[in-house]
Amino acid sequence: MFPRYLVNFNLKSLKQEFSDFLIIGGGVAGLAAAIRIGSSKKVLILTKNKLKESNTQYAQGGIAIAIGAHDSPAFHLRDTLKAGDGLCSTSAVEILVKEGLLRVAELISWGARFDQNKDRPDLAKEGAHSQRRIIHAKGDATGEEVERILVKKAKENKNIKIKENLFVVDLLTKEGVSQGVLALNKERGEFSAFLSPVVILTTGGAGQLYKYTTNPEVANADGLAIAYRAGGALADLEFVQFHPTALYRPGAPSFLISESVRGEGGILKNANKERFMPHYHRLAELAPRDIVARAIIKEMKKTKKDYVFLDLTNFSASEAKTRFPTIYKTCLKYNLNLSQDLIPVAPAAHYIMGGVKTNIWGETNIPGLYAAGEVACSGVHGANRLASNSMLEGMVFGVRSAEKALSYKSTVHSLPGRRAFMPDTIVPKGTPTTSPSSPPYLVPSQPGRRAFIPDTIVPKGTPTTSPSSPPYLVPSQQS
Repeated sequence: MFPRYLVNFNLKSLKQEFSDFLIIGGGVAGLAAAIRIGSSKKVLILTKNKLKESNTQYAQGGIAIAIGAHDSPAFHLRDTLKAGDGLCSTSAVEILVKEGLLRVAELISWGARFDQNKDRPDLAKEGAHSQRRIIHAKGDATGEEVERILVKKAKENKNIKIKENLFVVDLLTKEGVSQGVLALNKERGEFSAFLSPVVILTTGGAGQLYKYTTNPEVANADGLAIAYRAGGALADLEFVQFHPTALYRPGAPSFLISESVRGEGGILKNANKERFMPHYHRLAELAPRDIVARAIIKEMKKTKKDYVFLDLTNFSASEAKTRFPTIYKTCLKYNLNLSQDLIPVAPAAHYIMGGVKTNIWGETNIPGLYAAGEVACSGVHGANRLASNSMLEGMVFGVRSAEKALSYKSTVHSLPGRRAFMPDTIVPKGTPTTSPSSPPYLVPSQPGRRAFIPDTIVPKGTPTTSPSSPPYLVPSQQS
């Protein structure tokens, strides 16, 4: 039996802090949730590092939204389902593509600056998308812009308190109900208890479990472990996406080279400088990520090399600098010119589709515990995430988890703010992974069946834009 808590502790001897709402993680999902809660209630955000150190900060490509003249949410839905290889929750994807328009409209109203083409956002093309629908900022620094505006919005709100460098170790529970977290102050080496009837996990992914990953050090699967030790149900952990094109330099970190590079004409060549993707898929370099990554691995084995080449020599130096400034500068550090040289690339762990099992409102099987963003598994990505759906997911389901959490009423009578509160110390043998009151869609599936089959749908008449939405955020009527 695994231990219920990772470390031994005496709650009475620990420094305690109480909050009405507690969010773990400061990426797009956590900040979106905090901003929504902070509009009416006080909320505390804990981050394991500096606030801006998250996967969001490093996201290059952009955000997928259906605003093109020939695009529609229905097309975005279709592309997402297809990329997910038949294992997506259709209802979750419907929510993503429709409510995503609202969330992007909010970002713009708060001051987010996306690259423009005349009077509209410039739309990029990425793998497995049937249309140009990727909005981006500063060429290839979209995550940085999204994080900038969300951090600014959060810091302007007096209801939102942020504490950095606190590594959350465990979820505190009583009678199977979430009551807060145990956290380690990394600077002082001290443990503290942060007590709250509502905890929203937005801790990100698990890329650091792999030798080669595009993820920063904070993406270490801690949220999954925290939930699991507390009895949280997990789902779809077998589905890990490897981004096809991470810069290959022995001994150096795996730097992501955005899919947008291939969307703008970049082609893949093997070590013999032969183009190969047309032999694997009709979409060639713009096939879904899993297909491109597998094709690259096959070519690496065939040529007995640890890399293939990405060729963007069709771009001039000025075009490459303007469209992909971050990638261009990073390649130059390794004496590689994006517009002149073949760039060595190889797949690297990028995103985990599985996570803490939730419904479409971020609810888990542990009362009082919610999850959103990459740490969660609502079924929205199926077996393979569509490019540039990740920040969209974080915003949409971060807000939804916050809205649901605002109506939550704890069933534990001894409130966490009182000394009488004592957390459960062990998980009794045979403890079920769901509480007696768990909704039916959170009950683990039987062997041989997929773990998550939602039974909820998008409410009829759900608005897709806010009253102040720019005209290009009003979806076309094409089906």
